[in-house]
Amino acid sequence: MQIRELEPGVAIADAVTPADLDEVARRGFRAVICHRRPGEAEDHPDDRALRERAATLGLEWRAIPVAPGDYGEADIAAVGQALDELPTPILAFCKTGKRAVHLWAEARSREAGCSIPALIAAARAAGHDLEERCAHLEAAAGAR
Repeated sequence: MQIRELEPGVAIADAVTPADLDEVARRGFRAVICHRRPGEAEDHPDDRALRERAATLGLEWRAIPVAPGDYGEADIAAVGQALDELPTPILAFCKTGKRAVHLWAEARSREAGCSIPALIAAARAAGHDLEERCAHLEAAAGAR
């Protein structure tokens, strides 16, 4: 599991196992957002074991499962709401971190004062490229 910060209080990771949640809690995270869909891979039949381990460790859990590249407005709104409601720091994850960073950027792009270049730079620093979503992010930012 590789954890990379996107902004103060929000980080992303690749696939997280129930055992990894011990390290997540040890590193001070207070909430976890899972973007993996049930049955998407052999190592992720569902989020039950993760959710239960998170509860045992006192981590707040939010599941917002999405298919890679298929993010609807309801998914983006759910991420924005989670970022507003969950205690920080928050760790969001999927299989590679790509969905987590995309959804974070989509949610943040809808906020007043958002800088799309800053989102792109934060994603790049975390090892992800948002260039393919740049036009979509700019359109969302312009629609607010």
